[in-house]
Amino acid sequence: MSLIVQKFGGSSVADAESIKRVAKRIVETRKAGNEVVVAVSAMGDTTDELLDLAHQVTPIPAPRELDMLLTAGERISMALLAMSIRSMGHDARSFTGSQAGMITDARHGQARIVDVTPVRVRDALDEGAIAIVAGFQGFNRGTGDITTLGRGGSDTTAVALAAALHADVCEIYTDVDGIFTADPRVVPRAQKIDRISSEEMLELAANGAKVLYIRAVEYARRHGVTLHVRSSFNNNEGTIVYNPTEENSESPVEEPLIAGVATDLSEAKITVVGVPDIPGKAAQIFNIVAKTGANIDMIVQNVSAAATGLTDISFTLPKSDGQTVLTALTAEQTDVGFRGLQYDDQIGKLALVGAGMRTNAGVSAKLFTALYEAGINIEMISTSEIRISVVTRADTVNDALRVVHTAFGLDADDEAVVHGGTGR
Repeated sequence: MSLIVQKFGGSSVADAESIKRVAKRIVETRKAGNEVVVAVSAMGDTTDELLDLAHQVTPIPAPRELDMLLTAGERISMALLAMSIRSMGHDARSFTGSQAGMITDARHGQARIVDVTPVRVRDALDEGAIAIVAGFQGFNRGTGDITTLGRGGSDTTAVALAAALHADVCEIYTDVDGIFTADPRVVPRAQKIDRISSEEMLELAANGAKVLYIRAVEYARRHGVTLHVRSSFNNNEGTIVYNPTEENSESPVEEPLIAGVATDLSEAKITVVGVPDIPGKAAQIFNIVAKTGANIDMIVQNVSAAATGLTDISFTLPKSDGQTVLTALTAEQTDVGFRGLQYDDQIGKLALVGAGMRTNAGVSAKLFTALYEAGINIEMISTSEIRISVVTRADTVNDALRVVHTAFGLDADDEAVVHGGTGR
């Protein structure tokens, strides 16, 4: 008997009919002789609707109460799903994050998992039941409060349960048929990837691919959990995200040159203008940024002007952190000695990812040529061993995605099918 953890996102349980369809799939997995644990998200856009309600009541909701409010969405979907399964003649028991042993730190809204003790889930399985767990939520032992894990928290819940229960596989169900070489909503002829390494998936997730969240991929890689990303709308095989350290998990053929292309419109660029080009100034600037808690992505420092001895330093960060960082840097302008700040939130990032880059020359040349021929200007460049990222204007990034996808021979013969429309 295999133990399978399944995760269903909001678009998969958007309404009563969708919930019944998901319940049928879960029951089929149980009938095949498997133990089944399910992590479920809130129905459809419930979380966003609850956030809107909170901001109608107050411009700044109390973090503790906001977590209490948002966890209601998953409680609704888990209970309805358990009811639907029971109506089909199978025992199903729903559990909140705290009941399922998802122990987190005390940070509301972005809690991190510190321990997983799924005693009640294991007991339910031993008694022949299907366990339905509310995703996205946990419990802090110190404060006794309910917490939430942030966006993508249901993915993380599923992977954490799979690791703690030593599941054979963690199936992440979405409204597309797996992981594609690009977002099929922007590139209709994107190809489904059959197998991808966790290393490549981490890079794609970190650079805007929304089918899997980076925290879930990191957790799966660290704990050796195999992921199977597939559609909740059909029974097609999806995409296996494997860990190269697993026994017999290495691909039998050479890795493809390019696994996929991702884009991200959630970042902004700050340029610190007229920084004295002397040791320690960059350290001052980024220590100030670090104190705000902002995560920096790309950094570029220009060559200093000989006449002035000044340079410019540009970096990208989430738009949500932009104003906080600007305020912190402005407060320290006299001490650091820079001349001014520029803020640009109309940028887009494109990332080309592939483990085959390690052993193939000419990838950069082909990328830059494709963008040049399309008339798309590059503002920043960053690389890793298996990734090349560039920053362009926000209104050109989708065009860049399409031309690069074609340039690297990733276009499929047929258009991809998107069942729900959100990618979750």
